[in-house]
Amino acid sequence: MMHESGDSVSQSPLKRSKQMFTGLIEVLGTLRRIQADGPGKHLTIAAPQLVSELEIGESVAVNGACLTVIDRNAETCSFQAGPETLLRTNLGELTPGERVNLERSLRVGDRLGGHLVQGHIDGVGRVDARHKHGDWELVWFRCPEELAAQMASKGSVAVDGVSLTLVDVDVDRFSVALIPHTLDNTTLGFKQPGAAVNLETDLLAKYVWKCLRGGGVTLQTLQRTGFVAGPDEPVRHRHE
Repeated sequence: MMHESGDSVSQSPLKRSKQMFTGLIEVLGTLRRIQADGPGKHLTIAAPQLVSELEIGESVAVNGACLTVIDRNAETCSFQAGPETLLRTNLGELTPGERVNLERSLRVGDRLGGHLVQGHIDGVGRVDARHKHGDWELVWFRCPEELAAQMASKGSVAVDGVSLTLVDVDVDRFSVALIPHTLDNTTLGFKQPGAAVNLETDLLAKYVWKCLRGGGVTLQTLQRTGFVAGPDEPVRHRHE
């Protein structure tokens, strides 16, 4: 998904990365208004705990989708979502009063507590089933087969911007285990079966999947790219 820049202004690279997140939600915001804005939408979100620290032009992941702050006051911040974002995410389905996950982009030197998340949504999934186990929940999500093919058990996935570890993966669905903190502090705690969620697969998984679709990793491709010695090349040992 393309990053929606809006009327962004330049920032020092020592402040915040414009397009990298970690999947640890900072706060739940509340959608105040969503209005038509040309071919896109204008979103106003209340998040008083966060807005005082935001700058115009800064990037924020809204349900995992990277958007640019175009305005703010003491209570709310505003974003523009273009047609591509609305097509690939659940942002166009939001109505005033709904809660959304918010995370500011990483600063240089920040701890990477989740996994590298770009804020480029790959597609929309749906909550399929919820199974309560004490204070925890095992939640299944339906997703396009193409996205499930990029997932593996114990790998990473971002759901509504939340960094999660995959439990099981089927042809068109996957499961995750949600701890009480995630249930209490993100949209995943209250979304019921049928609700839409934004999905972003792991960055490395995307490249591996693309490589495999293109014919797979063979001995010849490894030799051609220098990862393995060719048939006429001497084997080099580490001490050489």
